[in-house]
Amino acid sequence: MTALFAGQIGLILPVKQVCLLMGDDVRVIARNKKARHDYFVEDTLEAGIELAGTEVKSIRGGKVNIKDSFARIENGEVFLHNMHISPYEKGNIYNKDPLRTRRLLLNKREIRKLIGYIQQKGYALIPLSVYITRGLVKIELAVAKGKKVYDKREDIARKDAQRRIERALKERY
Repeated sequence: MTALFAGQIGLILPVKQVCLLMGDDVRVIARNKKARHDYFVEDTLEAGIELAGTEVKSIRGGKVNIKDSFARIENGEVFLHNMHISPYEKGNIYNKDPLRTRRLLLNKREIRKLIGYIQQKGYALIPLSVYITRGLVKIELAVAKGKKVYDKREDIARKDAQRRIERALKERY
């Protein structure tokens, strides 16, 4: 067994454990690309999701869509709505409804922080990505404020100008 020194921790650990500690074992399953276009992201946090076994297998296969999903706080718990997880092909009777509401796993302190944000006008909880780390399905949740049309136009113009600059530099050198 090969061992490495984990510098910040000061321990000698097997290579696999060092990779886990350094965060190398993160596999992104789905990203919500439209979220950064439609919202100003104020804060992000990681949350677990309460899932059934066939849903986890389907997510591992990449059959998840978070494009139109959002989260709400109800009775001191955070729930994710409109997240589509396709039924697992071999799951037969154990498959759940693809669009069912799923509970997010957060600490009380994190939920209180989210409640503080949401009480301000115009803020929403939007999932940015779904990923698997250390065998667990996690979701990156953003506290975001909706963009106006002119904000979106400014972003597009800024990205277009940046692309032109990079293209000009590439041609130059």
